This record gives sequence, structure tokens and C-alpha cells, in this order.
Amino acid sequence: MTTKLDIAPDHDRQLLIARIIDAPRSAVWRCWTEPDLMKRWFVPRPWTITRAEFELRPGGPSLIVMADPDGNEYPNPGQYIEVVPQQRLVFTDAYLGDWKVSGSAFMTATMTLADEGAGRTRYIARADHWTREAVDQHIKMGFHEGWGIVADQLEDVARTL
Repeated sequence: MTTKLDIAPDHDRQLLIARIIDAPRSAVWRCWTEPDLMKRWFVPRPWTITRAEFELRPGGPSLIVMADPDGNEYPNPGQYIEVVPQQRLVFTDAYLGDWKVSGSAFMTATMTLADEGAGRTRYIARADHWTREAVDQHIKMGFHEGWGIVADQLEDVARTL
């Protein structure tokens, strides 16, 4: 079971969740970097991921397509900014891959992993938003509940690896 950590945001346009996940860092990393695994946990059920395609490199494109229970799809294109294997992923919707501007930036996300001992992982996911309005919108969309559910689902999948 994930353990919540009380970590404060770095600034007023950042939302975050922090957990100790009961799975090894290598398994958590795989969940973030293997499309078939990502499809199993990345959105709160009963939503699903119908497509997960990405190139894990700075400037590499990312496309995650979410689907609601009625089958309506919501594409989320983006780009990786930083990839440090087993430690850190930074990605944004401000670019579409190879530094092509998206035309509408909502956030940049940073996911960090660290060994916590006993096969557990310190997991911090930060969402830095371009505007305070975007933060408010993300809160209304259910950031804390949704990203918390997703962290639990991530742990469930990582524990099977």
C-alpha cells in the first residue's frame, strides 16, 4: 500500500503527489517507460489508455490517448525534456516532439524516483503549470484524487513485475 508523503509544492503554480511505493524502483520505472505497462495504470479506472507511444529521449515525442467509459478519446501529445534512467522523467505538452511548439501549454510534469530501502521507491510527481488559472483548472479536474488513484494503480502494477 502506498504511503503518502507530506511534501510542499515548490511554488504556487505547482501541484504534486509524493508517495512511498511498495515496489522496486526498476519496476516503477518500467511502468513509466513501457507502453503496455503504462496502459494498465496511467488513468483512474474506469477510464483507459487506448494508445501510448513515445520516444524516451530529450525532444522525443509522446502521445497518450485516454478514453472515458463511453469510448470518447482524449489525445495528449507532448515531448520529453529530460530522461534520466531509473531516476527522473520531465515531459510537457508545450512541445509535440523535436521541439515543435504545440500552441497550447498546460503543464510540465516531473517524475522522480529514489530507492527507499526494502524494495520500496520514493515517488514524487510534480505538475508545474504555466498559469495560476491552469492550476485551478487542474484542481477542478480532480488532480489530487486522480493522481492519487493513479499512484495506487501504478503500485499495483509495479508489484507484479
